[in-house]
Order: sequence, then structure tokens, then C-alpha cells
Amino acid sequence: MKNQDKQELTCEQELNAIRDSFEILGGKWKLRIMRHLNNHVNETNTFKKIQREVEGISAKMLSKELQDLEINLLVTRTVMDTRPVTVSYAITPYGREVFPVVEILINWGVNHREKIKQNL
Repeated sequence: MKNQDKQELTCEQELNAIRDSFEILGGKWKLRIMRHLNNHVNETNTFKKIQREVEGISAKMLSKELQDLEINLLVTRTVMDTRPVTVSYAITPYGREVFPVVEILINWGVNHREKIKQNL
């Protein structure tokens, strides 16, 4: 939602928005896949390349997560005219809108970890 379109949300609407965000971006892999695609935006990101560079993800899980990201318009899938057929993935401009939020979460997480260490 853009600032000029901002409206007052009810508590229920806010909670639903949080739930939707976590459902779309939650889990171990989605943000890591998106971060990889964002960091390699000028490269051809094939399935195998993503699997190699997102350490620890299985082919089955990567396939599922890429499908979810594509359904939610965060990633595009392009079938290239090669032999054998190659599929390339890229983050969308809409997908890039997630990263300011992610940066805030990273900063909060780093600060939280330090706070907990200080209180041990």
C-alpha cells in the first residue's frame, strides 16, 4: 500500500496483513532464495545454480518455494529456447519491495541477539 493510499486499518486487518506476510515470506528458504536472486540480478539464475548457491536446499523444496514465489508475483520463471531446455528465475520489481522490510528485521535481529547476550 502506497503512502498516499494509506488508510486506517482495524486491528483485525493489521493482524490479517501480518499473517499474510508470514505465510508468503515465512519459512527457512523463501527470503534466502529472494536474496540470492536480488544479489545476482544481472546473471542467468537457473534452477541448478540457485540450488548450488542456496546452501542446504533440496531440489524438491526449491521447486516448491519457487512455485510459491512465482504464484505470489515475487519471482518470474522464464523458459529459455535452449537444448536442453533451461529455465531461468528472476526477482520481480514487486519482489524487491520486500527488502526494506527485511533490512529492518535484520537490524532488529542483530540488536536483539546483542541484548540477549548482554543479559546472560
